[in-house]
Amino acid sequence: MAAGLGVPRHGAPRHRAPQRGARGTLPLPARADVVVVGGGVMGASVAFHLAEDGADVLLVEAGELAGGSSGKPIGGVRAQFSQAANVALGHRSLELFEDFRRRPGADIGLRQPGYLFVLPTDDDVELFAASAAMQRGLGVDARLLTLAEARGLNPYLAAEGYAGAAYAPRDGWAHPGAVVAGYADGAERHGARVRTRAAVTGIEPDAEPGGPGGTDGLVVTTSRGRVRARTVVLCAGAWSRPLGAMAGLDLPVDPVRRQIAFTTRLERPAGVPAAGLPFTIDFGTTFYLHDGREPGELLLGMSEPGTPVGFDTAYDPAWEPTLRAAAARCTPAIAAAPLTGGWAGLYEMTPDHDALIGEATAPSGRVLYACGFSGHGFLQAPAVGEAVRDLYAGRAGPASAAVDVSAFTADRFAVVGAGGEGHAEANII
Repeated sequence: MAAGLGVPRHGAPRHRAPQRGARGTLPLPARADVVVVGGGVMGASVAFHLAEDGADVLLVEAGELAGGSSGKPIGGVRAQFSQAANVALGHRSLELFEDFRRRPGADIGLRQPGYLFVLPTDDDVELFAASAAMQRGLGVDARLLTLAEARGLNPYLAAEGYAGAAYAPRDGWAHPGAVVAGYADGAERHGARVRTRAAVTGIEPDAEPGGPGGTDGLVVTTSRGRVRARTVVLCAGAWSRPLGAMAGLDLPVDPVRRQIAFTTRLERPAGVPAAGLPFTIDFGTTFYLHDGREPGELLLGMSEPGTPVGFDTAYDPAWEPTLRAAAARCTPAIAAAPLTGGWAGLYEMTPDHDALIGEATAPSGRVLYACGFSGHGFLQAPAVGEAVRDLYAGRAGPASAAVDVSAFTADRFAVVGAGGEGHAEANII
């Protein structure tokens, strides 16, 4: 049955979800309308929105849900971007995060003390002024601040060295693991099957008589068996390039390690807002900080220039002097704060730092993809789930889809070259 045909959208759940622990032992079905590959936040969101819309969905994950990049302890949510398409995805996702307790129904620990970009130069201020004007035109409450005003929101900030700041008070952060669990549970309540420990090892045309759609289908081979499907949706994050190659797709996604660290509980300076510290980013160095998991704890992070492409997720304490040097510039009072350890995960980077969302021409069947989010996949996942649902159901396009994602097709690199010139997101970490 095609998605949306004869099934009320956002209707009552069709089935009771199985116990989470059974996902790694329950057998795979012989066939499904849609196989979603990847059990992180993107795959879980896509599976939920498709199942809610009436599609017959199977989600397969090589390990455990949220076992990759989505397993990080805290993820930022924002709509402050330099590209209008990213602003639209972030803004719509904020609306869906705010409604998460009702739909799909889970507490994700959402906090909204805002996002604060501190800007070292006048050129940065000019760039963000243009972005803020564009964001306001799309319904985002974005504004420029003086450094003194920024220090009123984050008293840890240095008293000099910055030309200004940009702030959006609706932004904040939530817990990715809780979002993945909420979407996966919701998908199952709407009839989806979720299977873990099922690594995909092949995606091939299905030429068997009686296959889904005759010869217009696909066979997905996993470490736990084979599934015949009409459509495959690739949401495998940093692992999307090799999985895309199985289906004959070139998805230019490279894994790059990013690290974070946690401080001990620190005494709060006077003036911290009741909502907590905003998610604060030094636009010059990418150093960032915000409240951690425990009262008084801070989470610190930044990108590391020269980090090689690879799947290494071991935390490296040798990174800490670089982190402290960036902190000394931005927040000198905490540059020497004791650290209690850290965590490393993978960003899924594309050449232009923008996502890959679309439908590919495949030898047989349909292959959709949502990957390569370059560090902002978590915050865009709710809206992307809607977008993939609409692509699958034929509702894509500015007039019919929740958010128009046509700018994110992987074909753009064939048009402008491997560097993705002219389509680069500036507000990344």
